[in-house]
Amino acid sequence: MTQITVAALQLSFGPDIDRNIANVARLVREAAARGAQVILPPELFEGEYFCRVEDEGLFATAKPVGEHKAVLAMQALAAELRVTIPTSFFEADGPHHYNSLAMIGADGRVQGVYRKSHIPDGPGYEEKFYFRPGNTGFKVWPGPDGSAASTLGVGICWDQWYPETARAMMLMGAQVLFYPTAIGSEPHDEGLDTARLWRRAMVGHAVSNVVPVVAANRVGNEHGQTFYGTSFIADERGDILAELDREEEGVITATLDLDRVRRHRAAFGFFRDRRPELYGRLTQDI
Repeated sequence: MTQITVAALQLSFGPDIDRNIANVARLVREAAARGAQVILPPELFEGEYFCRVEDEGLFATAKPVGEHKAVLAMQALAAELRVTIPTSFFEADGPHHYNSLAMIGADGRVQGVYRKSHIPDGPGYEEKFYFRPGNTGFKVWPGPDGSAASTLGVGICWDQWYPETARAMMLMGAQVLFYPTAIGSEPHDEGLDTARLWRRAMVGHAVSNVVPVVAANRVGNEHGQTFYGTSFIADERGDILAELDREEEGVITATLDLDRVRRHRAAFGFFRDRRPELYGRLTQDI
């Protein structure tokens, strides 16, 4: 039987990268002590969510994957604890900048980098100023046991709203989907609370792909922008296995039976009954 124990971290962040890394490391250790093998921190945990404003001085905080403090710290921690840590970071690659994720394996090595494919742009989330659209394509990685039976797929924040992201990773062999996130209040509309929509979108991916989903968000008020947490782990039927509220910091874990998940996926027939020859419109510009 193929089982995997996963964890999501939820916490607030400030301008001190070293303090943020230390706080994430503390929760990683807690998750590992609970038996977690794959531990997901939130998006861009190196600092405050800087994309709320356009400030050219912030480009200086981006670093290559081999030099970024957050990546290096999680590499050391992963090797020590023998856990996998999908690590979000602000990446510099020559003159280019990306919202990226380093998949750090249980040996502490970076297995590869995924660059966020869908880049949002709007009040409080002005990411197009900072990030080029990712050029890696969607990616998946072997799970903690190194086998295809526990393959991990990861999208970053805005990616999580797109059914194409989830389906593409499933067709590449993903068995669990992970989404690190930074999302909260909408400055242009104080009456808009997207928390329930955010969760429904990902639970929909769980149901329509028969796959467990792990989502990690931040909490706290950053210069008037409030991040609403509600991190969760859902099983392949969309049922919530573990969750955090809108304000608390902490760790959630769940153990997934991936053999059971594969049986359920086969029985639903969603992949058996696909009609790719009818889907050409999906790849055409509007």
